[in-house]
Amino acid sequence: MKIVDRMNRSLRDLRISVMDRCNLRCTYCMPKEIFGPNYTFLPNDKLLTFEEIERIVSIFTSLGVEKIRLTGGEPLLRKELPTLIQRLLNISGVKDLSLTTNGVHLGMLAKQLKESGLQRINISLDSLNPDIYGKMNGKNFPVSRVLHSIEEAASVGLKIKINMVVQNGINDLEIIPMAKYCLDKGYTLRFIEFMDVGNTNGWKFDQVYPNKKILETLQQLMPLEPVEPDYRGEVAKRYRYKGTNQEVGFISSVTHAFCTDCNRARISADGKLFTCLFASNGFDIQSLLRDEKLNDEDIKSELYNIWNNRTDRYSEIRNEVSKLSNKKKIEMSYIGG
Repeated sequence: MKIVDRMNRSLRDLRISVMDRCNLRCTYCMPKEIFGPNYTFLPNDKLLTFEEIERIVSIFTSLGVEKIRLTGGEPLLRKELPTLIQRLLNISGVKDLSLTTNGVHLGMLAKQLKESGLQRINISLDSLNPDIYGKMNGKNFPVSRVLHSIEEAASVGLKIKINMVVQNGINDLEIIPMAKYCLDKGYTLRFIEFMDVGNTNGWKFDQVYPNKKILETLQQLMPLEPVEPDYRGEVAKRYRYKGTNQEVGFISSVTHAFCTDCNRARISADGKLFTCLFASNGFDIQSLLRDEKLNDEDIKSELYNIWNNRTDRYSEIRNEVSKLSNKKKIEMSYIGG
């Protein structure tokens, strides 16, 4: 049974945060001024268990979800994560499963992840320059360690995709070096505009480096041609370097809203369901899962009603909403990006 919301958008993709903690403090996601040593993260008993994640994925696939992404925080901080991946891939209806990581622990776990059945992985990497990367990750963590992890992941057969958040005046001069690096290594590159997720990253519009400018810059490196989307609701606008199969993509939530076709839901580490990245409140799915009186059909009915009544389109009405100074949005590190 497939469902649609009030704007006739189906439900296809589900992002699940398995951990709200992270070992970096990237300025646009988890700034150290807010998420300091005394910040209170979720206790273990508040996190969704593997059994609960497996159950909710099974219910979501019965509603049309085909694509799962595991996120955080930093998902590789969650113990026994390869076991969860293996279990999720055994669920009928899961056609694609991927994971987004900062790459810090990837080198140690790459082989286990591949053996669990994982085929592809997204790594957040905003600069190849040690100084810029160190400042952006908030911990002065060496970029060389992440690059080594990426090499390890590629060597075991994981398909690599690099996510780069570009900020005006911060790392915009790193666009060409990153493009050359990915082109040379055969990695897919995604440029992501700096977005106003949450309330702690100090977002201002003049910090956004438009993807249109990035595309124009890349054309100087090598001509690009557009690639047709694989499905309705595909977030990235994809291009291919002419004469190759090498792709680069652009996620442009700020300058080119894609709310019209958005088919993605998100679940936080403590089991809150969010129907928009920029939402203020979520629906408590964990309580449903832990209610012994409710069976899978009961929970499925609740999820059906939530999505059926969905009207979110924040990026299309950003200018109107931004005038509301008291508008609170959930943090990226909590919702999973």
